[in-house]
Amino acid sequence: MSRRYGGNPAAVIILVAADIASLILILWILFFLLDANRANDLVNAVHHAANWLSGWSRDLFTPDNADWRTVLNYGLPAAVYLVVAHAVAGRVNRA
Repeated sequence: MSRRYGGNPAAVIILVAADIASLILILWILFFLLDANRANDLVNAVHHAANWLSGWSRDLFTPDNADWRTVLNYGLPAAVYLVVAHAVAGRVNRA
């Protein structure tokens, strides 16, 4: 990653932050789809973090199927964070 952005630490930090946010959201989607035990501390922590990260998009889509609703409402912010982070990191690198 640092080679792609010429070793610019700001660009790398932006990308790593977006990767972590997206990973948390995707992890929650997997936990939900695989019916993970919500009483588990790890599952609970990931759920709370994912709720915070997806606050702006939660209930944006309201299909009847809970699986699709979760994939759409948590997957959209994961994709947006990655796309925006790559655009911002590219811009930071050019500056």
